[in-house]
Amino acid sequence: MNQEFIEALREIVDQKGISEDLLFETIEDALVAAYKKNFATLSSNSQNVKVTMNRETGEIHVYGQKTVVEEVVEDVTEISLEEAKEYSPKYQIDDVVDIEVTPRKFGRIAAQSAKQVVIQRIKEAERNIIYNEFITKEFDIITGSVIRKDRGNVFIDLGKIEAVLGANEQMPGEEYNFNEKLKLYIVEVKNTTKGAQIGVSRTHPGLVKRLFELEVPEVFGGVVEIKSISREAGSRTKIAVYSNDENVDAMGACVGPKGTRVQNIVNELRNEKIDIIKWSKKSEEYISNALSPAKVLNVEVEENSKSAKVIVEDNQLSLAIGKEGQNVRLAARLTGWKIDIKSRTQAKYNMDETEETGNQESETEEVENEEVENEVIETITEE
Repeated sequence: MNQEFIEALREIVDQKGISEDLLFETIEDALVAAYKKNFATLSSNSQNVKVTMNRETGEIHVYGQKTVVEEVVEDVTEISLEEAKEYSPKYQIDDVVDIEVTPRKFGRIAAQSAKQVVIQRIKEAERNIIYNEFITKEFDIITGSVIRKDRGNVFIDLGKIEAVLGANEQMPGEEYNFNEKLKLYIVEVKNTTKGAQIGVSRTHPGLVKRLFELEVPEVFGGVVEIKSISREAGSRTKIAVYSNDENVDAMGACVGPKGTRVQNIVNELRNEKIDIIKWSKKSEEYISNALSPAKVLNVEVEENSKSAKVIVEDNQLSLAIGKEGQNVRLAARLTGWKIDIKSRTQAKYNMDETEETGNQESETEEVENEEVENEVIETITEE
């Protein structure tokens, strides 16, 4: 060991953010193990050993430690008081005496052991630094570059680490080309024995929310609040917004001048359709807005079952339901309500049918009452 080695260690400490005390203590522990492995005899292997490293010069000393006793039973670990006082008159019973046992050829082995420990500590420190950096970005948006594809997974370069975009987190129909830049949502950061593992997504609703925060200053600043998002990635998203300032139009702020803000998000999501709707604390109004672009005539809600009956014009029914039921499905997820949609004609038919059933029941009841009255009259007449 020499001063150049110490300077190199300090440079590593500064660059990697490793604790200097921890690094030197770890090296000293490693040197103890190296001494016992290479120099201690079978009988002395159980001896307590201490290694010190001068943090200015790099000079190393190895000490065997013995306990001061009145009568020596095990000379490998014990020393008599008389012998101990030869080292220093201050020693008393139960004190520990450090006796230098530094081997002449220990320097080369010490250097190799120290090198291995330093390399290991650097790797551990780098893993911790990366984990600590990315754990603060969990549930946030990040930009990465496509590196390669393997068995359905896409590997993304995030600078200091690779992330895995799993098959379930990829947008349907989206191509991932080498070196292509992508915005991704960090869904999970794990600290494993192999270092940090970063899970990212292109399908998570959180990606849409973060994109709006990037594009819309009012959302980022909290003036406009995103209340709920429902998404079928690659196809369509519904987002409910609310303004905390009556002078700010929540929907207008999200759309932006000439639609530029929302269009930037649409472009990032490969032309995924985005419906921006106004959130309302009134359930009927909120459900009606959620079925946009369809026009709703009436909404009746049942609070206990969290279900709603919605009536639309005949020519709006298919629009309200959407292709393969997508519009009503997204609206239901957005609002948290079960939605049953009927056209005006269907609703009227059901109403007429209900009334007719009610009339028939009334007529039957009247006939039954007449029959009872006739029976009573006949009985009286007979008597």
